[in-house]
Amino acid sequence: MKHNSHLSLLSNLKWLIPGMRVKRWLALLAFGVVLAGLGVVFVVVVLHREGILSSEAYRLLTLQFLSPWERIAVTVLVGTAAIIIALRQLSQVALAPFLQTGGIPLAEAVYKQRRRDQGPRIVAIGGGTGLSVLLRGLKRHTSNIVAIITVADDGGSSGRLRRELGLPPPGDFRNCITALSSDEALTTRLLQYRFGLSVKGTQTSNGELSGHSFGNLFIAAMTGVTGSFEKGLEETSQVLAIQGRILPSTLADVTLVAHVREQPCGSDQELPTILARKTRRVAGESRIPKANGAIEQVYLMPAHPPAYPAAVRAILTADLVVLGPGSLYTSVLPNLLIEGICQALSATRAPVVYVCNVANQPGETDDFEANDYVTALERHTGRGIIDYVVANEGHPPEANSGNTQYVPLNPVEHVELITRDLLDKEHPWRHDSRKLAKAILSIAQDGRHKRRH
Repeated sequence: MKHNSHLSLLSNLKWLIPGMRVKRWLALLAFGVVLAGLGVVFVVVVLHREGILSSEAYRLLTLQFLSPWERIAVTVLVGTAAIIIALRQLSQVALAPFLQTGGIPLAEAVYKQRRRDQGPRIVAIGGGTGLSVLLRGLKRHTSNIVAIITVADDGGSSGRLRRELGLPPPGDFRNCITALSSDEALTTRLLQYRFGLSVKGTQTSNGELSGHSFGNLFIAAMTGVTGSFEKGLEETSQVLAIQGRILPSTLADVTLVAHVREQPCGSDQELPTILARKTRRVAGESRIPKANGAIEQVYLMPAHPPAYPAAVRAILTADLVVLGPGSLYTSVLPNLLIEGICQALSATRAPVVYVCNVANQPGETDDFEANDYVTALERHTGRGIIDYVVANEGHPPEANSGNTQYVPLNPVEHVELITRDLLDKEHPWRHDSRKLAKAILSIAQDGRHKRRH
């Protein structure tokens, strides 16, 4: 009990930390209380002079039975204690229905929120589950996050809604909203729930809703209610109280197309045939990783889609821009193929960081090393976009066992390579959100890390 009281006291003292924006109002409150107190004193003095208040009552009210210094100490201490108790109880009673602090003291919750509000402006570009891992870690340190998401997804529930309702695919947006939500545990279960499953998780039907996630339908419904996809995203973000903003890279209805070279096969005697193997055109983001070949180039159809203006502004005003992590060709590059986004990355004064995947993705980056990721990016965007590469420095003992192929580290040309331990211990083929966020924030907060070109 004594320990809890001590922690509560320390937590309440955080109201006085610079940046909380509370001390100025406490000073104004104290000034008002002093003026009101002086008014009461004047009333007592006037009543005594007019003979309405007896001398004995006047003596008791003015504490004249104490020495002058004792009177000052008693009035200041009792008055201050009364103000503190009243403010504390008032804040708990008045604000409790509107605040969800997760059981922590109100001062602690406000302190953490102020710290996040003062955090660096970070723009994260990508899609899929990789980007949501980064966002989940960043939201603990800053609320000045803008996630710019690809709209090229055409598979699963997102693809069905895109074809049937004509709206951008909501799946990647749903994942990022979930990652940035204040109450992530419940929100994740709700938004990721898929129809067609029983309470026990077994398949029950193959109706029209089967396979759709509630989050995708919720975003689609918000789009219908508000009249636009971007307004629907904004309202969804407010309803779920997310930390940051989520924007599309474009609102155009784009299709991702790849040139895929057939995988080599045959003996050394058949080398001429292998070298002459054909390049196929594969249309559709969901089909590209299944094309069974080496991806040589990706592009968008129709060509030259307009960039979403708010996304461009976010890049130009950022303190740090992060590309990835995520699927290189189907999550990261579709955003960079939009000319406005690529031009903003060239023009921004913020360092641009590429987060290299922990493991290669089958069908997209088979046998890639760290430098191959940068080469593929620059082949599509031109040289000079990326300033730093963040990569995992080590792999578990069972590296490259089974179906997991970890990305080997090798020197990255003309780009500074920053290596850290970024592995998730439970899922060693993925990034740990806390470790990755710490590495990214160290770049944002280190004055040595500037644009290199």
